[in-house]
Amino acid sequence: MIETFKSMCPMNCLPTYCGMEVEVENGRVVKIRGDKENPDSRGFLCLRGASVHEVIHHPERLKVPLLRRRIGDPWQEVSWSQALDVVAEKMESAGKDAVGIWTGHGILVNSIGPQLALRFSQIHGCQAWSGAMKCWTLGAFGLALTGALEVNTKEDMAAHSRCIFLWGANFSSQPNSIRPILAAKRRGATLVTLDCRYTEACRFSDRVVLLRPGTDAALALAMMNVLIGDGLYDKAFVRNHAVGFPELARHVEDKTPEWAEGITGVPAPTVRELARLYATHTPSMIVLGGSSMFKQANGWFSSRAISCLPALVGNLGIPGGGFGPRHGGSTHDEILGTLLKGRPTPLPHHVPNQMSRILQALEEGPIRVLLLFGTDMVSSFAESNRVKAALDALDLVVVHDLFLSETAKHAHLVLPGTTWLEEVGYKKTNTHVYLMDQAIEPVGQARSLSWVLKELSRRLSVQDFFPWPSQEQAVDAILDVPATGHITVSDLRARRGREPLRISPVAHPDLRFPTPSGKVEFYSERSLKWGLPPLPEYREPLESPRSRPEVAQRYPLVLRPGRTFGHFNNFYRNGRAISRLARREPEPVVWLHPEDAAARGIQERERVVVFNDRSEFQARAKVTARIFPGTVWVRTGWPGLNALTACAPCLPDAAVEGVGFAAGQAAHEALVEVKTLMT
Repeated sequence: MIETFKSMCPMNCLPTYCGMEVEVENGRVVKIRGDKENPDSRGFLCLRGASVHEVIHHPERLKVPLLRRRIGDPWQEVSWSQALDVVAEKMESAGKDAVGIWTGHGILVNSIGPQLALRFSQIHGCQAWSGAMKCWTLGAFGLALTGALEVNTKEDMAAHSRCIFLWGANFSSQPNSIRPILAAKRRGATLVTLDCRYTEACRFSDRVVLLRPGTDAALALAMMNVLIGDGLYDKAFVRNHAVGFPELARHVEDKTPEWAEGITGVPAPTVRELARLYATHTPSMIVLGGSSMFKQANGWFSSRAISCLPALVGNLGIPGGGFGPRHGGSTHDEILGTLLKGRPTPLPHHVPNQMSRILQALEEGPIRVLLLFGTDMVSSFAESNRVKAALDALDLVVVHDLFLSETAKHAHLVLPGTTWLEEVGYKKTNTHVYLMDQAIEPVGQARSLSWVLKELSRRLSVQDFFPWPSQEQAVDAILDVPATGHITVSDLRARRGREPLRISPVAHPDLRFPTPSGKVEFYSERSLKWGLPPLPEYREPLESPRSRPEVAQRYPLVLRPGRTFGHFNNFYRNGRAISRLARREPEPVVWLHPEDAAARGIQERERVVVFNDRSEFQARAKVTARIFPGTVWVRTGWPGLNALTACAPCLPDAAVEGVGFAAGQAAHEALVEVKTLMT
């Protein structure tokens, strides 16, 4: 007998998730298809979501705990009891501030995982860091300084936006955004794409502007110069709802389009056209990139500058304006409950939510025991060769995941985790909350994160970690808020697994902003307090031919990461565990501009080595004019790619948690050279 369950795709394209229907026969998933009744996706399911069920019964999936005493020793199967006894013993002997927890997208698939990990760390007293910092939070930091954190819904964009700027935003990151953007185009909206390469979005765009990687802030500042100089700004909005306009106006007087052309490579007339288009085709919306465009030390300068544009033209708090859906972006009143227990007790050797400081703590102390939940740390951390060496020297590294990842090669203990269909959870879009019910029993001896942490709590005498009778009641606690109508899991089951959120489709409808002044802050006293510039600025990337000319003599090309439809972050062995994705992208590919390829004698499809002083990375060349010259582009997630990149900090320690979320991403920048692979 076949049973059909409604669920959500586990890929974390937040907030534009897609619904799916799952067919189960005799305890096995036999088919997945898009859910046509889902109000967010309406039957759409991209290649990743349509293929993801392959991981559930994959022959290489972890099914039993594996232990070894030393790195390099063969794995031995052990019982869960033996495995968790080892973890508890090592945690107790190391001491609380020598234990760290790092989480990833793998435990976000049912949404409850990150909260459980942080709750455990708060009550136990160990170190824990937010994995979100390697995704969207550095870009959001710049938005938070200005105050433009909330987003309009994709439905609002489809219905009201007259002009849409896809600024560093790529359809492969949020495929479900394609439908509303195309709906806006059919209605007559103008679509502009700004990026360092031609992305999947460009084929639908009315205008495509390529700019030098990392120079978005310069473009935004020059657009402000035009808006203010031509009198195209909203004087009433600026007067009533913003602070620091006089300072901003003086600041951008010399940030002319000609100035920006010398930095960005965008012709000055194009800069003027973009500014005037944005100001006159209102309401205009910016859909901001969520991760890749901020993979640089000064990446937040871009979002800081860009976020001033909608305020200048009065595009905040109106239908069709402001910012559209972005990674980590929430609508007005889109607030769920928390399982956390307030601020944790400060540790004697506290390690802040800063990737560079975490790596330092692994290398030099105090961390001796590391618990990794749903994350391939080696693939996602900058300077990954340093990460490998640091992991190999720890007393205990524990990986809780579905597969033997790159990180598992440097672990002492590997624990089999559950998929999204093997436990109960939820997902939240900008407009709805959805039930992700348990459809099958865990495969083999796989166990959920909540089970693992409950068992550890019992061994370590951690009181009150999980006071709920089951995970279902823990989800109920999160959903017990006004935005959901205080709905429960039981209610959701009776309502076909979904409930509309009580939110505003328009961001900041009350024109109050999450800043100390309650207004848009062109001038930020908070920024000044942290030793950062109070006004939006452009600063050259940490590693570019202009900022590091001596390094560029040997490594003249700028490495940029990005996403494709064939993978999502480090999920499922970077997509290798899903046959359709592995066939689509069987090997790494590096994009090179024809000028750069010709200068090196590199031909299309030739095997090449991308290298610098940190490491080297092999790939196949794609020679294309669809990328900015002097740039090489590789999709993220390939093993060894991040060994090339810098783990330098982007923000001071005092600022990384100063806006309500952890923004301590590493720079992830690299200057490289490319040469033909000699066989």
